[in-house]
Amino acid sequence: MTSAVMAFIPSQAILPVSPLRPAAPPQPVPREDEKEGTLQDDTTVYRGMYIPNHMLSPGQNGYQAPTIEDYQVQNGGSTTPNSARPPNGVAPPNDHSTPNSLHHRLPHIRDQVNLSTTSLARSILDELHWRERLRHYTWTFFTMTMATGGISNVLYNVPFRFRGLEAIGIIFFLLNIVLFIFNIVMISLRFYFHPETFKASFLHPTERLFIPAAVVSFGTILLNISQFGPSHAGDWLNDVVVVLFWVDAGLALIASMGVYLIMWSTASFTIENMTPIWIFPAYPLLIIGPHAAVLSQTLEQRRAFDIIVGGFTLQGIGFMVSLMIYSAFIYRLMTQRLPQASTRPGMFVSVGPCGFTVAAVIGMAEGAQRALPPDFMGNTPMSAMILKVVSAWMSLWIWGLAFWFFFISVGAHWSCVGPHKMVFTMTWYSYVFPNTALVTSTFAIGKAFNSRAIQIIGCVMTAILILTWFFVVGMMVRAIMLKQILWPQKGEDKDEGGFKAPRPNRRISV
Repeated sequence: MTSAVMAFIPSQAILPVSPLRPAAPPQPVPREDEKEGTLQDDTTVYRGMYIPNHMLSPGQNGYQAPTIEDYQVQNGGSTTPNSARPPNGVAPPNDHSTPNSLHHRLPHIRDQVNLSTTSLARSILDELHWRERLRHYTWTFFTMTMATGGISNVLYNVPFRFRGLEAIGIIFFLLNIVLFIFNIVMISLRFYFHPETFKASFLHPTERLFIPAAVVSFGTILLNISQFGPSHAGDWLNDVVVVLFWVDAGLALIASMGVYLIMWSTASFTIENMTPIWIFPAYPLLIIGPHAAVLSQTLEQRRAFDIIVGGFTLQGIGFMVSLMIYSAFIYRLMTQRLPQASTRPGMFVSVGPCGFTVAAVIGMAEGAQRALPPDFMGNTPMSAMILKVVSAWMSLWIWGLAFWFFFISVGAHWSCVGPHKMVFTMTWYSYVFPNTALVTSTFAIGKAFNSRAIQIIGCVMTAILILTWFFVVGMMVRAIMLKQILWPQKGEDKDEGGFKAPRPNRRISV
């Protein structure tokens, strides 16, 4: 109370009395009912600066920061005391106002509250503790490990081999494991320090779409293990991977169906807001087929047959769900034009289902010759040959559709090219991972039809894809430094569609 009174006493009223001049007459302290809600009515002098009271931590300068409970009344309404009213234009505490959200929504607040450029002002308006930035480490960061594992998968499938190519693929594979563990640790710390964000991540209209990215990342790691592991660790690794394959298949089903059920149970969606990101929960199922194709080449007949049947079934589920969402996306483009520039990287997500399905179907058809049981459908060799021919010709349609979506997505970015036209988001990794499926499917088509030209096209695309990966990683580091991500109201966890992020349980200490 003393500090609040002192905030209203003019500075000359508290100067020491000088013997060379008469003391200034004391100024009356305005009563509570005489305050007019001026700027100083709502600020506290702290280290020589006027700081809004709602931005101070409890105990600073003797002021107890107000909470929403202070304004609740028994009838369910809320009132705001005159002494706790924030300055004009500043959101009240019950509007989730934090030092950083104030900086984001009202960049002119420096002039309003007369802040100087001292370290305290910068810490309030421009800096966040690392724990507060960790609050915004969302599920979308697993798209980074998806893209890194996808690059390793592409390098494994390059048909023109040279010394060192496998080593480069293994480097990306090991880097992907490190990044995956890092993501697990960071998002676990987020939920530990901010437990309210765990439930919120499942209810947020955008972030929950990327929860399956963790399962996809796990699936790409298992795929890379099956590709590079047995030749270095031995056949025992196959036995371990087979068990993990079925674990991954179960996780893929749970993640896909679970996220879609949560979406359909908690929100209503409009066609004008539709993006291909709606396909993302089906992505864990789309990795099962390519993994089954690799395993079928090394396992004994009985287990290889089970793997192919399971892989073909789950791959079909993922592709058919994606195909139905494709129709909604085309309808949205027909009626609402292209998505906003900030969401257009997600258009490349539409490339993935077709690409992964082509690589999976052709790969499993090649393994059918040794995986089919004796006397399968009356004639095992003929059944295997028919399956191989039908898979190759059917895959041409889907491969062409993948390229069609690819060129549509590239063309949609034509008007977005240029400085300051697009702000980095983690969906930029859509430039990489879905297109790794397009490259591997190109290699599969080139091998199935024995086309050297198609395989060369795939190699050129591989080089471009690796450069794109480095570009996106560099832009991600830059975005962290510029506070474009890991920052309130900047990432995929920002308030949107009527969703409000849960209020932090603690305030930032200055």
